[in-house]
Amino acid sequence: MFDNFPLWPVRASTTAGSVDALYIFLVLLSAFMSVAIFIMITIFALRYRRRAGREAEQIDGSNVLEFTWSIVPLAIFMVIFVWGARIFFLERTPPRGAAEIYVVAKQWMWKLQHEEGQREINELHVPVGRDVRMIMTSQDVIHSFYVPAFRIKQDVIPGRYTTAWFRATRPGTYHLFCAEYCGTQHSGMIGQVVVMEPAQYQAWLTGGAASGSMAANGQSMFLQLGCNTCHRFDTQGRGPDLVGLFGNKVQLEDGRTIAADENYIRESILNPSAKLVSGFKPIMPVFQGLVSEEQLTALVAYVKSLTPQASGAAGSPSLISPGKQPQEPKE
Repeated sequence: MFDNFPLWPVRASTTAGSVDALYIFLVLLSAFMSVAIFIMITIFALRYRRRAGREAEQIDGSNVLEFTWSIVPLAIFMVIFVWGARIFFLERTPPRGAAEIYVVAKQWMWKLQHEEGQREINELHVPVGRDVRMIMTSQDVIHSFYVPAFRIKQDVIPGRYTTAWFRATRPGTYHLFCAEYCGTQHSGMIGQVVVMEPAQYQAWLTGGAASGSMAANGQSMFLQLGCNTCHRFDTQGRGPDLVGLFGNKVQLEDGRTIAADENYIRESILNPSAKLVSGFKPIMPVFQGLVSEEQLTALVAYVKSLTPQASGAAGSPSLISPGKQPQEPKE
């Protein structure tokens, strides 16, 4: 119905319909209240205009009136709150098993990398009908990842990861914008999301030149930086065992217990003493400024891949030669 309406972008994700429904409700509610207020103002202005013997009657102490204008607006606002909260939690909670794509924003481009190793700049290829989770950070200022057709917008912040997810529902090419003013060429920080049929996407994924999976590149970096000398896969290491770390709780030296998510792993690489694990000394060097954002995301992907089931395969540091270096995409 609204596909050809110029102010209404095409709906191309599973959550777009829910966002549109709430938006339409708010617009209609606002229009109804505006029209009702102006009609009542007009009626009162005409009925009680200044003339002899015609005065408005003052109402004092009407419980019915007090309850009406308190309860009715409260009920309307609660409907809006619950409806909006439901959509918010839906958009903030990616389904399990979603494909993960790492995004690094910089003035003025989007750098994206798939788990399988494919890298893109200002263009993102995804399959239709599959959940996709974006793990995003910025290497300079605040940006905002905005795809109107998917009805998603998420700020991308330097120094930490933010996430967003979507499931595309129709093949096509859709606009990608930066929705946060980020400098003189902000308007040129644009791209596109290409939604493909699963077979076409698989052909694209295997057809391009890839430098290995993100986890494999992260493993290579792990060895080059000498991380394996302390983070061993047994009980003899001077650092915590990383197998099974991601997604679990970590006991800190100060008594706190926190979840080991992407931001925890990132901070532990850049500033290890910030959240020191209980039972270990602060001997790990600081890697702030020594690794790029792309190398950092590869390390995070590698640590995430170290599950107990995979520790004998992807978790083995002997699989990849220490001389293999991830390649930086040309910009």
